Amino acid sequence: MTVKELYDNIGGDYDKAIRILRMDRLLDKHIRRFAQGGVVDALLAAGETMDAQKIFETAHAVKGVCGNLALTGLYEAACVLSEEFRPGNPRKLSDAEVKEKLQEVARLYAITTEGIRSYEG
Repeated sequence: MTVKELYDNIGGDYDKAIRILRMDRLLDKHIRRFAQGGVVDALLAAGETMDAQKIFETAHAVKGVCGNLALTGLYEAACVLSEEFRPGNPRKLSDAEVKEKLQEVARLYAITTEGIRSYEG
């Protein structure tokens, strides 16, 4: 499987990712690293406690990573959460709606990591 085929399988935007990172080798390196967890796991953990500051910080980090890797679904979901918890912004979503958004992040992350693991194999 090529990196482009991986992106097709996980719903990412390969063309955008390659414009940002410029080489398949770098895209390969960073997409593999993304599958090792970290920032998305931290966002989901922050959601368990509904810690507004942690949700903002981790959603903002997920948004950045996913933006650079052109993982569009995860990027868009992180944007919603980042703006919802951005300091100074009034909350628009209920806690239940936030939990739904976090479940969507978890679902998209599972699809993405499963695809990356298949790519690695």
